[in-house]
Amino acid sequence: MTDTTQEASTVGPLQIRRILDLLPHRYPFLLIDRVLGYVPRTSLTALKNVTMNEPFFQGHFPENPVMPGVLVLEALAQAGALLISLNLEENDNSLFIFTGIDKARFRRPVVPGDQLILNCWDIRHRRNFFKMTCDARVGDQVVAQAGLAAALVSPDEI
Repeated sequence: MTDTTQEASTVGPLQIRRILDLLPHRYPFLLIDRVLGYVPRTSLTALKNVTMNEPFFQGHFPENPVMPGVLVLEALAQAGALLISLNLEENDNSLFIFTGIDKARFRRPVVPGDQLILNCWDIRHRRNFFKMTCDARVGDQVVAQAGLAAALVSPDEI
């Protein structure tokens, strides 16, 4: 027997055009290719295909390409921004500013050919400040995890 309540509340996938509507990031800094699943006010799972064509591999490191850990965290932050954006009732051109990282851990390098699965859940907020738990996986293996914080601000405040 299936849990139809869970199935009915799950939304996905979101294609790149919808992602571009929700995030201000563009090439080469957009690090989300697709949203695989979204449970309103609960969780989001996104995908980043890591290819040898990524501009950061030219310098990090040409002979042994590794995705910089800070960019794995940025991809998680973008997935978190999508989770929060999808939860908001109206989109008023506000921006999410990454405000904190707690307990970040890197378990293994991310290399060309990997499909990075980005998970965000356990969202908490007070006023315009948000916190969530995130992890990045390649297959079944956790490659990075962190608690992330962000603030929703007007572009005029930057």
